[in-house]
Amino acid sequence: MEYINNNTVNIAVQVLPVAKDKDSYDLVDDAIAIIEESGVKYLVTPFETVMEGKYDELMQVVKEVQNACYASGSEKVMCYVKIQSVLNKDVTIDDKVGKYS
Repeated sequence: MEYINNNTVNIAVQVLPVAKDKDSYDLVDDAIAIIEESGVKYLVTPFETVMEGKYDELMQVVKEVQNACYASGSEKVMCYVKIQSVLNKDVTIDDKVGKYS
């Protein structure tokens, strides 16, 4: 089934990788590197990373983030995703936090 809203959405992803022999922050850094390499607009915050783009593109990045954690040595990955979308209107990071920069 296709996603019917073709407007820009925001997806926040919080990834909590667990590995016996690796620091969780290092694994999160690997996940953030995947987001950076994807070319989507993003904002790293202390608890999650917010991305801006088309739904399918961002969900692909979420999948790649999880894969990166496993490839870096995670035995378990908890991944929390929040999505904001509006039909017939783009949702941007600047709409929410632009006034604070």
